[in-house]
Amino acid sequence: MRAVTCTKGEFQVEELPALTPGPGQVLVNVLRCGICGSDLHARRHCDELADLAAATGYDHFMRSDQSVVMGHEFVGEVVDYGPSTRRRWTSGTQLVALPIVRTGRQPHLTGLSAAASGGYAEQVLVQESMAFAVPNGLATDHAALTEPMAVAWHAIRKARVDRNRPAFVIGCGPIGLAVVAMLKASGVRTVIASDLSPRRRELAARCGADVVVDPVTDSPWTAAPKKSRINGATDVLNLGFDAMERLRRLPGIPWWYLFRAAHAFNQGPSGPAIFECVGVPGIIDQILAAAPPMSRVIVVGVCMQPDTFRPALAINKEIELRFVFGYDPGEFRDTLHMLADGKVDPSPLITGTVGLDGVDAAYSALASPEHHAKILIDPRSEVTVP
Repeated sequence: MRAVTCTKGEFQVEELPALTPGPGQVLVNVLRCGICGSDLHARRHCDELADLAAATGYDHFMRSDQSVVMGHEFVGEVVDYGPSTRRRWTSGTQLVALPIVRTGRQPHLTGLSAAASGGYAEQVLVQESMAFAVPNGLATDHAALTEPMAVAWHAIRKARVDRNRPAFVIGCGPIGLAVVAMLKASGVRTVIASDLSPRRRELAARCGADVVVDPVTDSPWTAAPKKSRINGATDVLNLGFDAMERLRRLPGIPWWYLFRAAHAFNQGPSGPAIFECVGVPGIIDQILAAAPPMSRVIVVGVCMQPDTFRPALAINKEIELRFVFGYDPGEFRDTLHMLADGKVDPSPLITGTVGLDGVDAAYSALASPEHHAKILIDPRSEVTVP
């Protein structure tokens, strides 16, 4: 099969041996494969990523001296089955799958491990138990975005977003755009998106952002159409005074029971959900300094360098920090059906398509935020420039 290999950060189109599905696996012809932001990092910094993965207990992340077929955002057609499979789908059925396969009891990350060839190729192997048929005639290009949209859906679920409170998305690269789209699909009424790039702000608006902000000229924190009651420590303290003055006027009611009930049902005062989707040093501290008290900050952007922030800022404002990664199979399946049912439109994210011979040019194009968000690879295409 034809495939794009990456060795020491350099891409090369090669003819590789055909893949053979192992126990529990399905052989799939790749129809589309997206280029992920993590792929851009892995191309140049895979050794650092491998060290981080090893520190968390995974020892098979790709290394720079290995030849690896990358790509983990894919959709394809069933070709053949390995042993110990249920042969759930007929030949030609379109599938998406969690990008992970297993040999014995050892899992391997598809497209990010030398042990699991990825989607920058004519074919890829998937685990039958982790694959899902594409429903409702969902467009192939859109089905390929199931994986990155599932990352965004997981972040939103972990955030426990209140639909009636504003949500802020800081950084509108591909994952930030996916978060914007999924926030609106989940029913959040007001989404404020902030990015330095005019192109990305345009795409954020197309993804459904209600307010789009250039942080050089405007503050996202004051851009919400409905102003928050809590903007600083003084507001929090006055809220306490006002509540106690009202409660102590109520005859015969133990006011402290009302506080207990508010805590039990999570009904006390709270700030907005803030999604950090930039992933560069200093952003978390900037958010903690500027965000309203009682905010919940969900860190989605992957910062590859050491970073520092001032814990006292988060403590004094009682800000929650939540770090998120990946998704579970249920979230992946639900994302696929949200796409298929038309509840979310990923088309603004797709800004180009290339064939295998255009992968290197696609990576170069993605280095600039002013042109592309998500470039798809079509192994059958002869296009070399996105």
